[in-house]
Amino acid sequence: MQREEVKSKQAAGVFFDTHVIVNPSNTQEWIVLFKKGAGTSFFLVDGQEQVESFADLNMLIEELRQLGIKGAEIHF
Repeated sequence: MQREEVKSKQAAGVFFDTHVIVNPSNTQEWIVLFKKGAGTSFFLVDGQEQVESFADLNMLIEELRQLGIKGAEIHF
């Protein structure tokens, strides 16, 4: 799910369980997984539909705040 989709869904009152997990292809980076009911989940992706990864956890948390997300589980 791209950033604009996340923002619009948050604004419309659609909320997800947000999880920050270690990137399995590079364990020095973090990725975001949004879980919705009934087993549906989405990764945060860029404009080319590539999974976004973040080297700095603090910057990732700031990014989530800018998307309107109030909390997330961090799995390490």
